[in-house]
Amino acid sequence: MDFIDTYLNELEKSVRELSREDLLKVCDALMQAWREDRNIFIIGNGGSAAAASHMMNDLNKLTITPGKRRFRAMALTDNMPLVSAWGNDVSFNVSFSEPLRNFMRPGDTVIAISTSGSSPNLLEAVKAAHEIGGTVIGLLGDVGGKLYEMADLTIRFPDPHQGRQEDGHVIMNHIIAGELKERLKNV
Repeated sequence: MDFIDTYLNELEKSVRELSREDLLKVCDALMQAWREDRNIFIIGNGGSAAAASHMMNDLNKLTITPGKRRFRAMALTDNMPLVSAWGNDVSFNVSFSEPLRNFMRPGDTVIAISTSGSSPNLLEAVKAAHEIGGTVIGLLGDVGGKLYEMADLTIRFPDPHQGRQEDGHVIMNHIIAGELKERLKNV
């Protein structure tokens, strides 16, 4: 029981320390994207790729509010033929930046999910998003890596354990989607 108790106790502590201010800023930015009818692109690797798919689902479905326009979110992680084509033919480092060059417009938003904050393909995507004129939000681990410095807005999950950081990203997703749905009721 030691591992189980420790894991859950540490997760609970980290959730209590999660920045409410940073969560609100991200929700403000996503509401601005909604008001301007912008696209939201979500990226990540490994477990963070799964979190990107989950967040895309929740932004597109859980936020639906009768009589209100819907959010438009796309997880670039869900297009493995395109990701693998860029990875195989050019470099995995451009697996997200090149698709952004196809789909992203000035004013759109990219959400980069990463525990390390240092994945080269995510850093390249952030550079591309800024070149295009978009906003970058980072859902990060406790340190944040280079993404912490490069993103326009960030939320770090204050826990050194990678698994709990990934848990934190799913918690952030549910908080963000729930808050956006509440805000849509009042717009």
